[in-house]
Amino acid sequence: MVTIAFAGLGVMGKSMATNLYNAGFKLKVHTRTVSKAQDLIDKGVKHFSNPVELVQDADYLITMLGYPSDVENFYFGNGKLKNSVFTNMKKGAILIDMTTSEAALAKKIYDEAKKYSMSSLDAPVSGGDIGARDATLAIMVGGDEKAFNNCLPILEKMGKSIALMGGSGSGQHTKICNQILVAGNMIGAVESLLYAYKARLDQNKVIDVIGSGAASSWTINNLGRRIVSNDFEPGFYIKHFIKDMSIAIKEAQKMKLELPGLSQVKRFYDLAVEQNLENKGTQALYCILSKLCNKN
Repeated sequence: MVTIAFAGLGVMGKSMATNLYNAGFKLKVHTRTVSKAQDLIDKGVKHFSNPVELVQDADYLITMLGYPSDVENFYFGNGKLKNSVFTNMKKGAILIDMTTSEAALAKKIYDEAKKYSMSSLDAPVSGGDIGARDATLAIMVGGDEKAFNNCLPILEKMGKSIALMGGSGSGQHTKICNQILVAGNMIGAVESLLYAYKARLDQNKVIDVIGSGAASSWTINNLGRRIVSNDFEPGFYIKHFIKDMSIAIKEAQKMKLELPGLSQVKRFYDLAVEQNLENKGTQALYCILSKLCNKN
């Protein structure tokens, strides 16, 4: 039986790890907040407080962390070789970073893994807490085809739409395409529902109709329902979405590409942070464009 080391049990990571456990994989986990791992610990999964101990003897490492800095520190041991993933995992291991991060960092991990006879994939995901729970995530992968095929049985336990997009970093670039579109869909959904409210329409009925036509999107059909019910808890944190948009704008600048729509949406989300909404779900953009909901 192969052993999977899984680091990062947040809103999405916990469900992803649980799906792997339920699929019969031998699992061990790491998270900074041990209570997040309690359900798995109660099932017999070992929790390791130290990344070095986590990765020892593992065949695969999956990381689902918050920020690129978290990824870099985890893999490279804060610059201390003895604390790095590469000096503590066995040869032939495969590293799968599922964090939305930077393509350059994915390539750095890929190159370092090669030095130690390992493989790595960048495999960010889309689908939020629902997709993580139901194992229906879209998984966008960058890396070598051989490593991808090796990992496919594992990825299939977490996602439904899984594609190798190209070499190292291609998964991260694809996720940026995803987030640019999500940003546009989100502001469209919020403004649509605000208009429905002002027109004294039943917002749920509006979603029923437009959510099955040309305007249909995952955002209106899922997060739109949460907005109508005043549920602004995170399926995906605002603070993490701002991180993703910042990466997109930075990458676009390297390409000499302007993204005015994305930049405008980011400004609204920056206002959300100013109003202490960074730990709410992305649908709390509604709170910025409306005086109708509680901003606390």
